[in-house]
Amino acid sequence: MAITDIPEYAHLSESDIEALGAELDAIRADIEAARGERDARYIRNTIRFQRGLELAGRTMIAGSRNRTLWWAGAATLGVAKIVENMELGHNVMHGQWDWMNDPEVHSTTWEWDNTDPSAHWKHTHNYIHHKYTNVLGMDDDVGYGLLRVTRDQRWRRFNYGNLVYNTLLALLFEYGVAAQHLELGKKRKTPEAKEQFRRDLNDVGRKVGKQVAKDYLIHPSLVAAAAVAVGGDKRSAATAFRKAVTADAMASAIRNVWSNAVIFCGHFPDGAEKFTKQDVDSETQAEWYLRQMLGSANFRCGPILAFMSGNLSYQIEHHIFPDLPSNRLAEIAVRVQALCEKYDLPYTTGSFPLQYAKSWRTIAKLSLPNKYLKATADDAPETASERRFKQDLPAGARLASTTDPMTGRRRGLRSAIRALRDRRNGGRRNRLGRSSQVIGSRAA
Repeated sequence: MAITDIPEYAHLSESDIEALGAELDAIRADIEAARGERDARYIRNTIRFQRGLELAGRTMIAGSRNRTLWWAGAATLGVAKIVENMELGHNVMHGQWDWMNDPEVHSTTWEWDNTDPSAHWKHTHNYIHHKYTNVLGMDDDVGYGLLRVTRDQRWRRFNYGNLVYNTLLALLFEYGVAAQHLELGKKRKTPEAKEQFRRDLNDVGRKVGKQVAKDYLIHPSLVAAAAVAVGGDKRSAATAFRKAVTADAMASAIRNVWSNAVIFCGHFPDGAEKFTKQDVDSETQAEWYLRQMLGSANFRCGPILAFMSGNLSYQIEHHIFPDLPSNRLAEIAVRVQALCEKYDLPYTTGSFPLQYAKSWRTIAKLSLPNKYLKATADDAPETASERRFKQDLPAGARLASTTDPMTGRRRGLRSAIRALRDRRNGGRRNRLGRSSQVIGSRAA
C-alpha cells in the first residue's frame, strides 16, 4: 500500500540517486557559503517586528472600549503569535541561525510561545519527524495518533470521528503538539520508562502553566489594573479582565488553526507519499533526500503568505535542508524544481486553498471503511505504491526510467504519473462518449 521500494517507485537507479544527492549537496554548500549579514539582518528584523506586533496587539486589547478594537487587538496578537511560532520558534529551533553564534537566536536557548517545551519539540519534530518523514509506524506526525490519513492505517470505528478530531486538533493545536512527545497511549513496563514519563509530564505541566499564566492571568491582570488606573471601578476592571482573557484565547486559536493548516498543507495533500519501515533500514543520505522530496508538498504563494507560514510554503525544500535559513528557501526552490525536471520527478505543489482542501478531503474520506472507497489501496490519491505502475509489466520486472526517442528527454516517475492520468481521463471520456451514443440511439 505505501511505497516499499523508493528507488523503484521514483524510476531511478542507484547511480541516479547518488547523482541527485551530489547535486543537492552542492546546493547546500552554496547556501552555507553565501550566508551572511543579509540573513542575520533578516532574522533580527523579524524578531523586532514580532515583538512590536505583540506589544501593539496587547495595547489594543488593553484599550478596547468596543468590539472593533477588541477584534483588532486579538487579530494583531494572533498574527504576532503566528510569526513567533512559524518564522521564529520553528526555524530557530531547527538550528537555521546557529551559524551566527548569537545566543538570542540559537536552537539551544530559544523557548517559544507554545505549550510544548522546546526540548520535547526538538526531539519529536527535528529528530523523529524529519529523520523518519512519513514512515509508517515511526513518524507520529502521520495522523498524530488520532487521524486516519492513509489506508495503511487499519480502519476502526473510532475513525468515523476524523473530521471532528481534526477540528478540535486545529483549535487546540498547541496542546496536541505538547501531548505528542508524551506518547500517552504507549505502555511503559519498566521503572525507568515510567520515571521518564513522569519527568516529561512534569515538564509539559510546567510549560502549560507558564503559558496559561502569561496569557490568562498576568496580561489580563495588567489590563484590569490599567482600567482602574484610568478612573474605573471594580466592575470595569472585571470587564477589562474578561475582555483580555477572551482576546488572548482568540489570538491563540488564530495561531493554532493557522499552524495546523500550514503543516497539513505540507504533509497530507495528494502527492505527499507514505513509506514502509524497510525503506529506511539502510538509507543513504541521497536516498533520504529523495524520500523528503516525495513525502512533502508545497503551496504557491507570494512573499507575505510565505512569511506568515514560516516559509513552510516551501515544505519540500525545508525537508531537504531543515537547518538552512528560511529566507533562502525561495531561491533554493528554483534549483530543486530544476532537478525535478532533470530527473523527471514530481514537484508537488498547488494553491494554499487547494492543498488544504485536499487534506480535509482525505481526512473525510478515510473516516469511512475501505469498502466505501473507489480507488485501490495502491493507487489512491492520498497513498500510492510502486505497484500502481506495474500492471502492464512482466512479473518481477522493475520500474526504470526510459528516454523519449523523439526529444531525448528522460521519462521517469513524473511522466508515468502523467501517462496514468491521461489513460484514466481517456477511459472516462470514452465511457462518456459511449453513454452519449446510447442515449442518442434511444432518442432516435
